[in-house]
Amino acid sequence: MEIRGPALLPARREDIELHTLDGLTLVGELASPESASPVATLVTLHPLPTAGGFMDSHILRKAAARLPALADLAVLRFNTRGTTSPRGTSDGAFDGGRAEAFDVAAAMDFVRERRLPRPWLVGWSFGTELALKYGRDHDVEGIILLSPPLHRATADDVAAWADEPRSVIALIPEFDDYLRPAEAADRFASVPHATLIPVEGGKHLWVGETQTRRVLTEIVGAVNPEALPLPTMWHSAG
Repeated sequence: MEIRGPALLPARREDIELHTLDGLTLVGELASPESASPVATLVTLHPLPTAGGFMDSHILRKAAARLPALADLAVLRFNTRGTTSPRGTSDGAFDGGRAEAFDVAAAMDFVRERRLPRPWLVGWSFGTELALKYGRDHDVEGIILLSPPLHRATADDVAAWADEPRSVIALIPEFDDYLRPAEAADRFASVPHATLIPVEGGKHLWVGETQTRRVLTEIVGAVNPEALPLPTMWHSAG
């Protein structure tokens, strides 16, 4: 079977709930390797819910569908407050990235309680703002930013990572709607150890299998490079 589009590879998938310090219940899913312990954990933060972003936004859904099997990664997805997906609706209401700090904290509490190894925050668009603003507060190995718009994350939020030993990796689409490679180099200049990866032909929404594979490859390259190259075919047992 060619691995593309909606392909769903074997994994242990569990519907979960996260509980925030301000009393909300958020819905989500944890996907883990089917028969092995994960080597690392992706805590994913979805795009802007008021523009259609949710835990099933396609890159995050495909990460959960493929990477437990292909790269031995656990993938945690959840709807931030007030966000709806087929999994359900999280309590509360969108707060523009402010009270969502509690949502990030609830996800990291879950990671700690489950003893999930080597967590990384993987944000996409709005999710990158949450990773930049709140990721330093938590025990993560690094942050991976997909199409960071740098709308809500201020220059100070970015610069605060300069003294952090943890990884800051940003994938910048060539044709992004908000932040393109040349401007990104300037906006992230305050973080000398940040790794900026310009993606030729890329757009903000990473549409198409070529872009999906590029994004997933860069994520795995950061978190578990021994799993590269990612296969493009899946041969099921039996």
